[in-house]
Amino acid sequence: MEYHKPVLLKECIDGLAIKPDGIYVDVTFGGGGHSREILKHLTTGKLYAFDQDEDAVKNKIDDPRFVLIKQNFRYLKNFLKLYNALPIDGLLADLGVSSHQFDEAERGFSTRFEAKLDMRMDRNTKLTAADVLNTYTEEDLKRIFRLYGEVDNAGYLASIIFHNRKDKPLETVNDLKSMIIKCVKRGRENQYYAQVFQALRIEVNRELEVLEDLLMQSLDVLKPGGRLVVMSYHSLEDRLVKNFTRTGKFEGEVEKDFFGNQLTPFTQITRKPIVPDEKQIEENSRARSAKLRIAEKK
Repeated sequence: MEYHKPVLLKECIDGLAIKPDGIYVDVTFGGGGHSREILKHLTTGKLYAFDQDEDAVKNKIDDPRFVLIKQNFRYLKNFLKLYNALPIDGLLADLGVSSHQFDEAERGFSTRFEAKLDMRMDRNTKLTAADVLNTYTEEDLKRIFRLYGEVDNAGYLASIIFHNRKDKPLETVNDLKSMIIKCVKRGRENQYYAQVFQALRIEVNRELEVLEDLLMQSLDVLKPGGRLVVMSYHSLEDRLVKNFTRTGKFEGEVEKDFFGNQLTPFTQITRKPIVPDEKQIEENSRARSAKLRIAEKK
């Protein structure tokens, strides 16, 4: 079975506008699909890839132009400095969870398998989904379900978990599903569980904070004319990427100079996100929610 089928592969590579002698970074190495494709376009160039997941490290590419850094990409700038690789010509991020992580039952990312409530992308970190469910206050649970899962009845859901966990701490996927079944509208079970799991996963891995760190650092590491190519899979990530590439901020007003010209660090190459066509979605159902945005540093 394939580790992870890259979504919008050609569009990502085209978006990077690869120079054969350039320096590129793939911050979400995973199965190496994007990295292998980037290497095909390089001659004397270099590719640095980041991944914190032990399973991904097993896919390392044996190529003198390639360096795999086993770290969370929030440490992007430090490690590129360490490797004397600054500034770079392009940065690619394919966010979210790889197909492999979803399909490995014991990782606890999927609602389909009975497993421990883990959801850590880096298994050396401490906080698991079970810890979140069993120790967070009712208010904090409500906040993450509403904010990160966009769950309609986040307050009721948080209350059910908070008041029932004293008698039965939550340890497995089925513990959680059976505890919250009364919160779910009939016929919408799969969608509801997916939203709850998304919220937990984002909290456990601090995904939005880490993405903000990455986007801020992209300004420091990219050369003028360097490309930022980011694929996201839910509206929270896409909103951050859209706002940042449009204004250089995550929210709020665009800064203007004395003459009223917008002061923005990027030129948006894609005004609207690129989305997969029907054929791509047919081949890979996980492509359905993908949105690709491309920007160039001014």
